Order: sequence, then structure tokens, then C-alpha cells
Amino acid sequence: MQISNDGFVLSRRAWLAYASASAGRLLASQKLDASPEFWTLAQAAAALRRRKISSVELTQLCLARMKKYDPALNSFITVTEEAALAQARECDRRPGPSPLYGIPIALKDNIDTAGVRTTGASRVFANRVPAQDAEVAARLKAAGAVCLGKTNLDEFAFEGTGTTSFLGPIHNPWNLAHITGGSSAGNAAALAAGLCYGTVGSDDGGSVRIPASFCGITGFKTSYGRVSTRGVIPSAYSLDTIGPMTRSVEDAALMLEALAGLDPADSITADVPVPDYAAALLPHRIANLRVGVPRDYFFEKLNPEVAAAVEKAIDTLRPHVREVRDVTLPRFQFVENGSYDVELLHYQAPYFRKTPELYHPWSRRQLTELEKVTAVNYVEMLKRLRECRRDIRSVFEQADILILPTKRDTAPTIQATVDETYQRPPSNTSAFNRFWTPAIAIPCGFSKDGLPIGLQIAGPRFGESQVLAVAYAYQQMTDWHTRRPKMATGS
Repeated sequence: MQISNDGFVLSRRAWLAYASASAGRLLASQKLDASPEFWTLAQAAAALRRRKISSVELTQLCLARMKKYDPALNSFITVTEEAALAQARECDRRPGPSPLYGIPIALKDNIDTAGVRTTGASRVFANRVPAQDAEVAARLKAAGAVCLGKTNLDEFAFEGTGTTSFLGPIHNPWNLAHITGGSSAGNAAALAAGLCYGTVGSDDGGSVRIPASFCGITGFKTSYGRVSTRGVIPSAYSLDTIGPMTRSVEDAALMLEALAGLDPADSITADVPVPDYAAALLPHRIANLRVGVPRDYFFEKLNPEVAAAVEKAIDTLRPHVREVRDVTLPRFQFVENGSYDVELLHYQAPYFRKTPELYHPWSRRQLTELEKVTAVNYVEMLKRLRECRRDIRSVFEQADILILPTKRDTAPTIQATVDETYQRPPSNTSAFNRFWTPAIAIPCGFSKDGLPIGLQIAGPRFGESQVLAVAYAYQQMTDWHTRRPKMATGS
């Protein structure tokens, strides 16, 4: 097997031999002071290297927790127990140098896996079994990660609530009556509940960051073209990105090193050098950074508890950066009957026209509405997208990084979402898909009723390193990311 990285084609053996010195230093510094089920990926990797635990033991732990907690969460669609244990035994027999080697992870069920069904959480694809791995699945396999199975999501990643899967809503571990957010809903629930050590999601409007915000984990939307989307069921070709979802920023950096880089067979990936992301995790890296706060629009109609938590996060970082200043981001003007969501219909059309009854009612309404989009208006929309990507560059001449709320509220109830009585505030996440820039969501507090609040940190295109640096520095100063839901701790 061969995989591509940074324009070169690497053999499986060469890939497995790769491990950066900075990643090694990161693992060497890990303290194993938490229960194994709530280790970060970096802690689990360090424990494997020190032979404190085996890959089989980690995998068995995750599988046991799935059996205990997932009936209430509904976070997995397919569990590959036998294959995962066989892979873990192989990792224990022949240890490898990659930080991901022997680590139990999960994949969102719109990412193709050879020989394992990939449903997109839809009855349309209920029995679909791909013959080939998606590029990101192949990279993780080459790095030695142990795949536990496929996680639940909104049908075909259309929605942002985690309530439209053909298997029913995914439940938030912090309060089972509330949504996880979506579309990478199962990923966030599984991570927060300690069912795996890392996951990979897709994001074309917030689908990695929204569930990260609602479930108190880390979700990293990468720059458009940073990670291959080949073999991922498409949503919006112009916006689709793939990114890690983890318990900490350092875990996201370790996963991104395996995922990032040119895929010559994928038309969207860029031939841009991939930095050593683990090397970005040094506190002094943020001292000269200028932080921009886009208060116009993005800070409007905030839940008061969200507003207070985000302001406190900005104040926490303020003494450690060069300056904090307000900035104004370009505002995208939507085109009537020109929505870029028509790209959803492009892929779905053959299935939707044949068997519309197989789709969730919400998806069916959206696809029907998208049939009104005209070619002329869609082209106008593409023109405006190019213009907003041009205009965002001037913002990053004034600031190196942006900080804002991920969501303007905390997770609503499943009932209010399904009944459509919940009034959604405007999106704080979709702009960064339109800009093609990286953005990470990390926890920065909790509401009085115990629901997580998310902070969003964004940077210029291919500025993943500085985004990671600021997010990591914040997590070193706070402990929000170390908190665990009571249902998952047995308390």
C-alpha cells in the first residue's frame, strides 16, 4: 500500500517509520495521572511507549465502555470489534514509531472504509460497503491507528444538530436530553464519554466545531485543501474539509500530522508543505501574535453565559500575546436561488429522484428546496465566495489570529430541535468554510446547567500552526478540557 504526503509517495514502511522529534518530546512529557479511559491520545500513546498498557487493553477498554454507555448515547453505527482487536494484537507484536500506533480511534460514517459499510447515516446507503479506503482512512491505517468502527452523524452530514440520522438522534453525554450538535455528532459524544481516543470528522459549515462546542471537546476544521476529501461522501465540494476531533489540542496536532498533505488523486488538496504541528505547541510561540476579535455580527445575540465565558477566555490570553484588537470580517451576501448547498443535490440527485422516501424528512425538504437553484445564481454565488476569500486576507494583515464564540448558545434539547421550536441563532462557524481558513473549537466554560461552552480560534489559510499554538496555550492555562460528564465517570 502507498499513501501520498507533501507531494511525495511514501511506502507503508516509510510512513510507519516517520515520527517527528517534537512529537517524541511531547509524548515523553506526558503524565499519566488520569484514569485510562480518560487519557488523552498523547497520554495513551505515552503509556504504550512506556509499556504501561497494551493496545489490546486500550481497545478492550473502549469496547467495554461502548457496550455500557453507547445504548444511551447512540454514537456508533458500526462497531468493528473483531477487526479492531486483531489490529491491536498486531500492534502489540510489532510496535511502531508513529504517535498513533496502537491507539483506538473512530471514523465518521461518511468516510469510506474498505470492506466495512459506510452509510452516511441514511437508509439510502444502509447496506453500502466500499471497496476502497478513503485517503484519510488509509493514512490512519498506515500510521497504525486501531479503528473501532464508524460513528453516527446527521444524514449525509446535511444538518448541524445530530438529530437526522436513520438510527435516531445522538445524545449529549453532559445531558442526554440535549443534542450533541452535528453533523459529526457521534464523534463528539464518543470522545466526551471516553469511548475512543480520537476521531476524524468532516466540516463544510461547522460540522466538526459545533459538536465540539456542545460536547466539551476539541474540533479542528482545517484549511480547504489541507487534508484530502477523496473517499468521503461529499456535501459541498466548494467547502468540504476534514479534521481531527480529540480531547485536547495536542491530540489534534498529532492526528493532523498523519492526515495533512497532498493527495495527487484528489483535486482539492494543495501542494503546500506540511509543518511539524507538534512543534507549534510551545507557549512562547504566541507572544508576538496579534489577536483580532470580530465583535461585529459574531458577538451579537449571545447567550449571556456564552458571552461571559468567551470574554474571560480573551482576558486569559490577553497578557500572553502582543495585542488584542477589534476587527471586522467580510460579510457574505447570499444569493436568492443560488445557494452553494446545491452541491449537496449534485451528488444526491440520482438517489433522491429514485427513492426520495428513504431520506429523513428534514433532508427531503432541503433537497426539494435546492431544486430551485439556478445555474446563473449559483455562478454569482461562486463569484461572491471568491471575493470574500480575497477580502479576508486584508483582515489577517491586521491580526494574526481571530477569537470568537463557536456557538452563540449552549446545546438545546433534542425535543425542541426535532419539533423545530428551537430558534437557532446565526452561525458563527460557516464563515470560515467560505473563507477556506482553519478554525478550532475548544471548551472555555460551562453554563449553570452544566453544558459546555466553546471558544473558536481561527487563522489565515494554511495557518494551522498558529491556531494550534494559541489553542494549546489557552488549554495550558485552563482546565475546561479536562472535565468529564458525570454519566461517563459513573458518578
